[in-house]
Amino acid sequence: MTCRIATVQMEAVPGDVDANVALIARLVGDAAAGDADLALFPEAAVTGYDDLAFADPLPALGPGGWWAPVQKAVDRTGVIAVVNTALEREGCRTLSDVILSPGRDPLAAYAKQHLHDSERPLFAPGDHGASFVLHGLRFALSVCYDANFPEHAAAAGRAGAHVYLNSGAYFPGGEHRRDLHYASRALDNGMYVVFSGLVGGPHAFIGGSAVFDPLGRRIAAVGEAEHVAFADLDAEVVRETRERQRMWADHRDELGPHRPLGSFRPTDAAH
Repeated sequence: MTCRIATVQMEAVPGDVDANVALIARLVGDAAAGDADLALFPEAAVTGYDDLAFADPLPALGPGGWWAPVQKAVDRTGVIAVVNTALEREGCRTLSDVILSPGRDPLAAYAKQHLHDSERPLFAPGDHGASFVLHGLRFALSVCYDANFPEHAAAAGRAGAHVYLNSGAYFPGGEHRRDLHYASRALDNGMYVVFSGLVGGPHAFIGGSAVFDPLGRRIAAVGEAEHVAFADLDAEVVRETRERQRMWADHRDELGPHRPLGSFRPTDAAH
């Protein structure tokens, strides 16, 4: 069974939750027009990614709140949306993935576990991974910096994930690191990796939204502007890839202690 995913690239206005939510709702419609089952949105898509926006009162998940227009779009189209936002929940401020699905209340499913320097004074890190199943594929959640750590995606793979979703916001100069990390997480674990990135202000975010197959090859991508890219994901491709490329099966959890071997120095005769 396959699942069609839409990775969304968009610009979020810092602090303008209403405008950002209206845009997200419209882009859910664009995802539906492309026959997507699931749409992934960038990091802080609701609040915008900016310290001033993060210092303001943050969205919560109270009844009939900010999420209502997105829920309406989800209910109308049937598309499931994974929307990242700075979130206030039970006295804790997090960068969280909220899942909006037809006919259900929004679910604060996952909080970013690896916080960057500027984020640590503002947010609490998440304390667990999370995944869900759609059309026979298991989707694991991650946010931006999480994907820099191989063990994060590996833990998702060990939990049965076929797909690693990542919402991000990359600054200028991060292109090489961004693309290398996502391709590597896919190849390391024999699973799809889907990245959704912010573009534009206030920090000239560079986007790069893309889908990588289980061999680390880019199979869908968005250009520099706001847009949506689509890819069909297949659990059988993951299974076949893991059978052929042996890194997944040959991985060893225990490698024994590291043994220092001392120092070596060439003799004069070697010159």
